[in-house]
Amino acid sequence: MAEVVAVCISDKKGVVKHPVEFITVRKDYGIEGDAHAGNWHRQISLLADESVDTMRNKGLTLDAGAFAENILTKGIDLKTLPIGTKLQIGKTILEVTQIGKECHKGCEIQKKTGKCVMPTEGIFAKVIEEGSIRKGDEITILV
Repeated sequence: MAEVVAVCISDKKGVVKHPVEFITVRKDYGIEGDAHAGNWHRQISLLADESVDTMRNKGLTLDAGAFAENILTKGIDLKTLPIGTKLQIGKTILEVTQIGKECHKGCEIQKKTGKCVMPTEGIFAKVIEEGSIRKGDEITILV
């Protein structure tokens, strides 16, 4: 079973996010209280805990949000999902809009971790159905 390991937000772009109990997602907006919210294609970022483990195995101590991900997952190979895939998380539905991204030169995440896994293993999505997402919610691939 694929599930949410943590949900994280930040009030500023380019920084490590901090875990919260739950996030509220709004259609065509993203996460309430997160710096990346807005009417664009990268409203929410997702990263697999397995990807973070590759960095932890190099001796780094990395908490949820270390790579500025909003949703840390387990049990789903995010980077292989095609654009347009719909994910149901709790009662919400997200649509994958982008796989990976160009990393900002000298970003805080890369400075702290030595490498950022978001450019190659993170994905981005927009909100199709609103609701709340929390740790432990099941993730189902719809399409």
